[in-house]
Amino acid sequence: YTMKNKLSRLLPALIILMLITVACSPQTIEVTRVVENTIVETVEVEVEGETQTVEVTRVVTEEVVVEPTSAPVNQGGNVVESSFADSSTLNPIISSDQASTDVIVKMFLGLVNLEPFTGRVIGEIAESWETSDDGLVYTFHLRDDITWSDGTQLTANDIAFTYDAINTDSVTSPRRSDFQLVDSWEAIDDFTLELRLKSIDCSIISNLTTGILPAHVYENDPENIAESAENTAPTVASGPFTFVEWIPDDHITLAANPSYFLGKPNVDTWTRKVYADESAELAGFLAGETHTISRGVGPQFVSVIEGQIATGAPMGMRKFFDNGNVFVGLNLADPENPQNGWDDLDEDGKWTEGEPPLEQDPHPVLGDLAVRQAIAYSVDYNGIINQVAFGEGTPTIANVWPSIEWAYNNDIPPYAQDLETAQSILEEAGWVDTDGDGVREKDGQRLTFSLMTNAGNETRENIGVLIKDVLDNIGFEIELEYIEFGTVVQNLLGQTYDAVIIGFGGGAPEPDDSSQFSFKNDEVGAGFNFVSYHNEQVESNLAEGKGIAGCVESERAPFYMDNQSLMHDDIPYIWLYTELENGVWSSNLQEYDPNTWDLWHNIQDWHLSP
Repeated sequence: YTMKNKLSRLLPALIILMLITVACSPQTIEVTRVVENTIVETVEVEVEGETQTVEVTRVVTEEVVVEPTSAPVNQGGNVVESSFADSSTLNPIISSDQASTDVIVKMFLGLVNLEPFTGRVIGEIAESWETSDDGLVYTFHLRDDITWSDGTQLTANDIAFTYDAINTDSVTSPRRSDFQLVDSWEAIDDFTLELRLKSIDCSIISNLTTGILPAHVYENDPENIAESAENTAPTVASGPFTFVEWIPDDHITLAANPSYFLGKPNVDTWTRKVYADESAELAGFLAGETHTISRGVGPQFVSVIEGQIATGAPMGMRKFFDNGNVFVGLNLADPENPQNGWDDLDEDGKWTEGEPPLEQDPHPVLGDLAVRQAIAYSVDYNGIINQVAFGEGTPTIANVWPSIEWAYNNDIPPYAQDLETAQSILEEAGWVDTDGDGVREKDGQRLTFSLMTNAGNETRENIGVLIKDVLDNIGFEIELEYIEFGTVVQNLLGQTYDAVIIGFGGGAPEPDDSSQFSFKNDEVGAGFNFVSYHNEQVESNLAEGKGIAGCVESERAPFYMDNQSLMHDDIPYIWLYTELENGVWSSNLQEYDPNTWDLWHNIQDWHLSP
């Protein structure tokens, strides 16, 4: 039995193994074919001693590589996202919450949008625009290839109608504050819109991302909007999807829009399935009930997903810092008597040029600056980030987001937990426990308030527990309220609450936050200044900061940096941290590309692998 015999027996087996390996491995095959080409050349020849130019035709053959046609992406199927909060409306100019907006953006295009990788403002319905030399007139040139899903052309009249509606009293739109410096808007023709300002407003372009409504559906009358069935079941859309159905607290389903100007989406439908809380949402994803989690998993579950990926589970995750922050909003006014923040001299229910701020009745507890200072020195900021957010966040100092680097004030000393200082402030302000029941009082008022957040957001619920524990131990009495998200928003805008754990995020990289902190936007039922904050210097800085000719960042920055110092001292919010968000998806969802500025920027390209 020789080595030669061994090789003769082994060789067939090796050949079979090689054939199997080749058959099972992805192959790159170069295909060539021979083609004939006719070439005409110009040459110079001598005829009877003279040089002449003649054309010579010849046939040549050559081998060329044939490029394979790309395999078409899979069409059809239903993409299912999840959320633990349901929408409250599907009308873009009424929406004031993220759960609603996340659905609305898939149906309604805005005049402009945010570039998905930088956050800079780019055109959406607008193809281009120019600004007059004095910065007061913006002329927008619209795309002419966008139609509503019923075939009607989307025109400048739709945009003018939408802006009319935002400023109509019966609509009570939270977007009204975006137009305080706008003098007029006019459809010059079907594809040209002119916007005229009363004075320079460097924030105006970033305020025009709101979805545009179909004027013809409302018969060109904004008064038809407030009670319209379109608010919960829109019949036409301009975005990649159209409405199919909404079963409250269960799901919303949209269908691919064949009229979408970037092309009909690859999938047939998109569904947002609502779960009770973050734990149930994660369980649904791991069980294969959903393809992606709308706003990523809670920080307490990041390690679960990372562990799944490490063991080869078919899923992906991407992390990115949110353009926003998580905070505790403190109502500075009496929740028993909500009032608009201005003296309504003309009694028209909205702020009018020249109407002064109104001195409101203060909140019986949170209206005292000493109480707010004590809270600021009691919060365990590092504990919240490390224990509740599991390190998936970074500290933030005041109102401007860290991502807006040119306007962010790094020189402000952050609050840190100092319980001795907190208790000393309360004692000096007259908040003492005179009856020995563990709760401080002052002039008969107990040091008590309610702290609400949206049920199902386990991170915010746990922040509430941490804050309650530390405050109760120094003489507060805190009542935690975990309630449905839509109710939180109603209480917030209605100003019938004490304090709230919530967050702002996803906005443009623009430091003007007049909508949150100007008295002009302290509007009961609609305004985002739901803490009723007013500071004359802050108000002046807001006006100066967005009124700089040419909108030069270095000239605008000092006004916003000063405001951060002022609000750090006034404490209308307790700023907690900026979230390290994440996108999570199953591997059979292809082309999913979440990032800070837009989770769904390429949703028309998504497709499901077979």
